[in-house]
Amino acid sequence: MLRDGVALGRLSHDTFVRRMELALAAHHSHELAALTADLPTEGRVSRVVFGTVEAVSGFGVRLRRAWQAERLPKLLLPHPGTGHPLRIGRDPANGLRLTHETVSRVHAELVRQGGMWVLRDLGSTNGTTVNGRRVIGAAVVREGDQIGFGQMAFRLAVD
Repeated sequence: MLRDGVALGRLSHDTFVRRMELALAAHHSHELAALTADLPTEGRVSRVVFGTVEAVSGFGVRLRRAWQAERLPKLLLPHPGTGHPLRIGRDPANGLRLTHETVSRVHAELVRQGGMWVLRDLGSTNGTTVNGRRVIGAAVVREGDQIGFGQMAFRLAVD
């Protein structure tokens, strides 16, 4: 809908880019609906049909993630008062050493910024993920998120 809106001249390029950023950060369908509420409704029936098919086909993925989430080992968030980033990787000098071959020597860091936890990939070879999505640069994380370093996965928890 956003692509059609910009193609038909109903959205500016800047508005399109901002709404796409919000769409990628959305966690619920109502957040997506708010991004397209001001666009024309023509063709909405086909979007409902495709949306339904997408939801049904994604059910297996969501079910598998939910099943795995409870079985993942917990990674405790550091105490907020430390002020230092927690480096993660294979190097013994890291605060959290992971010895799996898919983890880079200096893979990622976890830091408290502005009252939020931020996970930053440090140019790792096999990537860092948050809830199944690859981190490009940095991502805000919270308790309960599934994070991955290479092929190692954890569920964030607080003490």
